[in-house]
Amino acid sequence: MTNLNAFDYHLPPELIATEPTQQRDQSRLLVLDRKTHTISHSSISEFPQYLNPNDCLVLNDTRVLSARLFGVRKSTGGKWEGLYLGSNTLGQWKLMSKTRGKLVPGEIIELQPAHQRSEQKQLTLQMDSKDDEGYWTVTVQSEEDHHQLLEHFGTMPLPPYMRRELATDEDWERYQTVYANQPGAVAAPTAGLHFTPELLERCTQKGVGIANVTLHVGIGTFKPISAETLEEHKMHSEWCELPQGSADLLNATRDQGGRIVSVGTTSVRTLESVAKQGPLKAWQGETDIFIYPPYQFQAVDCLLTNFHLPKSTLLVLVSAFAGSEFIREAYKKAVEANYRFYSYGDAMLIL
Repeated sequence: MTNLNAFDYHLPPELIATEPTQQRDQSRLLVLDRKTHTISHSSISEFPQYLNPNDCLVLNDTRVLSARLFGVRKSTGGKWEGLYLGSNTLGQWKLMSKTRGKLVPGEIIELQPAHQRSEQKQLTLQMDSKDDEGYWTVTVQSEEDHHQLLEHFGTMPLPPYMRRELATDEDWERYQTVYANQPGAVAAPTAGLHFTPELLERCTQKGVGIANVTLHVGIGTFKPISAETLEEHKMHSEWCELPQGSADLLNATRDQGGRIVSVGTTSVRTLESVAKQGPLKAWQGETDIFIYPPYQFQAVDCLLTNFHLPKSTLLVLVSAFAGSEFIREAYKKAVEANYRFYSYGDAMLIL
């Protein structure tokens, strides 16, 4: 049994990045070489120099929804806050819900636009039922497209440690990757936030391929592990897809002796979910894969990732990839060198 305390570390609060760098590619880069067991300091702008021709970058092209919602309870006038988590085949929404007092099934919530936009519309939600995990199934009183409704009423669901209720104009742009294309996430795949079109262009000019996958990042990815041992932790499932074109490119990469370089842990989870079932091929569906040591990676050779919260499933995944001791040493060095941590923070490249 693996105790969760093995994945704890001390992080001075001032190292938590609450704002992005001025430019996306200005972040620092801590480089871990597993072969030589060395750690060096670099920057994201130097990232292409660590790639070889015939390597392939794997990007998660999910797009973050304006999933954070505000409203009032019609029966009491009390404030209400929610987080959209998805919808079912009947068109009902699944929500996390927060309010004073106890919500009862059948209650009506009147949504208020989070940002003052010109077109004020009415939207009401009926709270239908609450499941064992505390999530609500909700009927939406509208025939409009769900993503458009969220665009109008919601705000960017920033992590709580950024300490602001509403996304700023800068957040609307910077908490989304430049290649975000498939709406469905409630959190950004943060390793991808460092890329500019120019940086990607420099990679492709070097002969590096780019394969897209989609994993709609859900709340489960960032939920702290509540079990005392890793073996007891149950991951929430998230929808992901590996398109046929990307599978073909990744197989060709391996055939030509190139490396598969995953941008972010969500890309890793997508590829490893497919690889568990055999050779890489087109696949889509729900995954609840939880990667922890010891784990035999089948589809990923290198990983670009941000610095993760203590005792999180993401820190456990990178520990499985690089080795727990090596990651502990790297995080210690990152803290000593004042690297910036979490979503808007600096990055780590594990070769």
